[in-house]
Amino acid sequence: MKNTKKIISLVLAICMLASLAISASAMELPSGNTVGESGGTGTSSVTLSSTADGTIGGDPAATKMSVTVPTVLPIAVGTDGSVATATDAKIVNNSYGAVKVANVSIEAAQNWHLTAFGDKETLAREKVDSNKFGFKLAIGGGAAAATDSKDASKQTLLTDAIEGCFMSGVGDTAANSISISYDAIVTPVSEAVTNAAIASVLFIIAWDTVDLK
Repeated sequence: MKNTKKIISLVLAICMLASLAISASAMELPSGNTVGESGGTGTSSVTLSSTADGTIGGDPAATKMSVTVPTVLPIAVGTDGSVATATDAKIVNNSYGAVKVANVSIEAAQNWHLTAFGDKETLAREKVDSNKFGFKLAIGGGAAAATDSKDASKQTLLTDAIEGCFMSGVGDTAANSISISYDAIVTPVSEAVTNAAIASVLFIIAWDTVDLK
């Protein structure tokens, strides 16, 4: 019986010591600068951590990019060779940070061939069903870039961001989207086609970062 009381007393003593240790640990604060006189200066460092959930101590993560580009750039060619294109095509930046269109290229679909953009009459002398087309594109009201006759399969329209290719973050609704205007010429077709894929336009989007050079 006496041994039991001793064991119980020992356990209680250990629990009390542990609780005191925990309390003391919880009350400990990070060491700081001590100001020892009136008019003295204390300095606090401001630190930055980018985290996935925006909380202190969260998992490290960079700003998330979210930019919407058109899924299709439709072209309609009339029986007289006239071409109509969409007037509301645009790129929208849904990211918090500023972005830019860094590069634009176009690749012809299978059995289709890129040629120089110009007056539609330049393709009137081509054989029907030649499957050739010229393409012109301008972003954000900037300078237009057009295909030429050098490469029938793939061409680069923009090699770097130019005026009109820059978008602010999503908080700035006046400048976080840019329009896409485009035009084309197409060789005649012997049969009606509907939504035939003739090419793919590739937009490379990048952060608009500070130039450290």
